[in-house]
This record gives sequence, structure tokens and C-alpha cells, in this order.
Amino acid sequence: MNWEPVIGIEVHVELKTESKMFCGCRADFGAEPNTNVCPVCLALPGALPVPNEQAIEWIVEIGLALNCTIAEESIFHRKNYFYADLPKNYQISQFDTPVCSNGYLDVEMDGEFTRVAINRVHQEEDTGKSIHVGGGGRIHSAEATHIDFNRAGIPLVEVVTEPDIHSPAQARAYAQQLRSLIESLGVSDAKLEEGSIRFDANVSIRPEGAAELGAKVEIKNMNSFRSLERALDFEIERQTAAVKADQRIVQETRHWDEAAGVTQAMRSKEGSSDYRYFPEPDLVPIVVSDEWREEIRAMLPELPHQRQARYADFGVDAHAASVLVAGEMELSVLFEEAVALGADPKQAANWITGETTAYLRREDKTIKQTGLVAAHLVELAGMLSDGRLSSSAAKEVLAGVLEGEGTPEQVAEKRDLIQMSDTGAIEAAVDSVLEANQEALEKLRSGDMKPFGFLVGQVMRITAGKADPKVVNEILRNRATQ
Repeated sequence: MNWEPVIGIEVHVELKTESKMFCGCRADFGAEPNTNVCPVCLALPGALPVPNEQAIEWIVEIGLALNCTIAEESIFHRKNYFYADLPKNYQISQFDTPVCSNGYLDVEMDGEFTRVAINRVHQEEDTGKSIHVGGGGRIHSAEATHIDFNRAGIPLVEVVTEPDIHSPAQARAYAQQLRSLIESLGVSDAKLEEGSIRFDANVSIRPEGAAELGAKVEIKNMNSFRSLERALDFEIERQTAAVKADQRIVQETRHWDEAAGVTQAMRSKEGSSDYRYFPEPDLVPIVVSDEWREEIRAMLPELPHQRQARYADFGVDAHAASVLVAGEMELSVLFEEAVALGADPKQAANWITGETTAYLRREDKTIKQTGLVAAHLVELAGMLSDGRLSSSAAKEVLAGVLEGEGTPEQVAEKRDLIQMSDTGAIEAAVDSVLEANQEALEKLRSGDMKPFGFLVGQVMRITAGKADPKVVNEILRNRATQ
């Protein structure tokens, strides 16, 4: 029997508002522990919450970008559970009346689109941060756990899909493209390394073609796209092996151990009744009028799929346009700036999505951590078009620029990569090669072009690869007709 994975993704997005969701504390990342706190976010007696209007406006933006229905009225609830990083012993969240619902995101993968339905987009507050001390920073082996409440109360948006995803690769593509959309809106830093966007996944398996869902397992602690894909790969294999061995899949929450590459049981999976939801008595309903909704819609920037269509109009191929849009926003900015400075769009896109993207992944860097700026791409293109660089040398120069060795001109000179373009010098090199290979020359003159490639190679050898191959070819053909 073939088993089909069924996956739903919950994405938590920290909004980059200046203050927290229900108080005036700053929402800065990286402040000294427990310095951005007040009676409201520490849940001291008598402190009452006041909603952040900017956060509500931004969740409506997200909902509109995801083709959601925006509720005219929604309310906050108390989600009751005990954990050390939750000061109130409940989280202000939403339950059956979210701000946004019934949307979708069309996810591109290998040139094909799959529509992933969005069940809901709701507003809540973040928890504090647990810092595990000792034992490699892992909860199960830590000597102690410290709590930093700076993050408690930061506006958090949760985007919940329907179980429409059927492979780890598709889950990764969805997560990347959702992150790109969030970043385009400018409502969040969307930095995985800082925890401002985080993923939970619900996964089950069922016989291929069956309609009924299997027992659902939730996976937590996936802090990168790679982790998300690896964790789902492992969990699908684990569940499939268990079912084949006639073992029962338990509905539970599991922790992804990045170092070990396995999921580990944390606790049994809660249902909504376990959280004892009830309306938050200290907050009035959120009302989004038609006028306000349309004002927010009018402020929406160009979204990733619109940007990708525009790049296609530039002549950029579909794959390169997809990489530009799905990657860091910095890639699109670099491309746009290069084109504005006069770079050929197709060539600039290929350099950015090829050598540059490969370098960033290999070195785990962002564009801003390299020496590359848009003007360098224009300069590099000029050196290539005027014959001062070969295509292979241009790639080497680009690598040097990324490493911070200087401008393309400086790198090319430093690495001795500038092509010989002096026709006289190249003619002398060609004549020297022909003098030493008279038999090959005679064959050329008789119409036998087999030695041609050999002779080009000999010229490139004695010029240390610096001769412009186009010029070499032209001179050799002239000599063959003399």
C-alpha cells in the first residue's frame, strides 16, 4: 500500500510595530533581558490591555494579500494554559472569530502552481523566551532555564493552512513564498534567525486516494526552511514505518532535534477544549469597516506574484524570476537597482540567481554581508561586452567581488584576468602558432577545419588564456583564406 502525507502549516509572524500588542513597551529585538517590560505584559494585578491599532491594520493587509475574507467584527479570546514563559497563564488570542479567514496562496514549484487554502489568519500576542542554560542549550539536558519577558506581548500573527500540502518539498516552497509575501508587505522583519517568523507543522499519513485523515502529529522547533523539510521527511518516514509495523500513531506534539535529525515526543496533543477558550472581557471587539478595509487594500504594495510577472516582461526566464521573488527581498532590490543603472535584465538576473545565490547559500550570508552592489553588476557586464573579460573570467571576478576584494576592475587586475584585446599582439601569437603548425595550417587552407579548435587552444595557451577567443577565431579564419 502507498501512503500519502497530509500536511498543514502554522506560521507565526512577529509584526515589527514599535510597541507591543497591548501595551506601550518597545518591541525591539536584542535588548537586555527583561528591560522591555511593564505591568501589562508582566500581567501584574490591575493592569489592563489596550490594542495596537497598527498591528490590526497590518493583519488586515496580510489577510488581503492572502485573498482572505476580512471579518467586519472579530473578538479576542483567552487561551488558557500554563507555561513558564506565559506571564498571565493565558494568551490573548482569537478562537472562532478571527480577523481573516478563507483565503489562499498559489504556490509555485517546478513551474507548476498548487493552491494552498488558508483556513485563518488571526491576531495574538507572543510569549516570553525560554533560555536553556547548559547541556548545549537543549531543554531536555539543560541545567537551568531562564525566562526573558521582552518578547511577551509582541504582536503575533498566525497563518494557518488547510491540510492541502502533500510533500516536504511543497511545504518548504509554501513557507518560502509566504515569507516572501510577508517581507514584501513590510509588516515584519521575517528573519528566521531572530525568530520573527516561525513554523509549526501538522502531519499525518493515509492510504493514497483515501479521504479520511490519519492521526495528526504536530512538529515544533523548526527555525529554517531546511529544518522544516528535514523534520517532515523524518516524521513521514517514522509514521510510515510505524503503520507498516502495525503500530498506532499517537496524536501528540513532537520536538524537532536539528542536531540528531529526529523528532522526539514532547506531550500529548491538545484539543481546543483543553485551552478553555472564552472571550477576553477586558477588550472590545475589533471592527473593520468597509471604508477602512478598502483604505488598507489601496496601500498594498506590489506583491511577489505581480513582481514576478513584471520580471517576465523584462525577458527574465521563469526560473530566475521565481528565485528572485522567493528569495531574500535584498535579491529583488539588487536586481531592480542594477536594471535601473542600465544592466541587461536577463544577464543581471542570471548572475544574481546563479553564482550569487549559490555563494550566499554556501557561505550562509546575505547580500549586505558581501561586497556586491548593483553598480558592480553593470561594470562587470561592460567588461564582458567589450571583450576585456571572458564569460568564465567574469564568474571568477564576481566571486572576488562577493568576497569583498573590490570592484570588478580591481578584482580582474588583481587576479590577472583581463583579456588581451590588442589585435596586433593576438596576431603575433596566432602567427607564432601557425609557424609551428604548418601542416595544420595547410589543412585549414584546403577546407579541412578539423585542426581549427586545436589551433585556437594553442593560441590561448601561449597567451595564458588572455586572448579574446572571438578575435583569435577571426584572425585564424583570415589566415586560412590567405
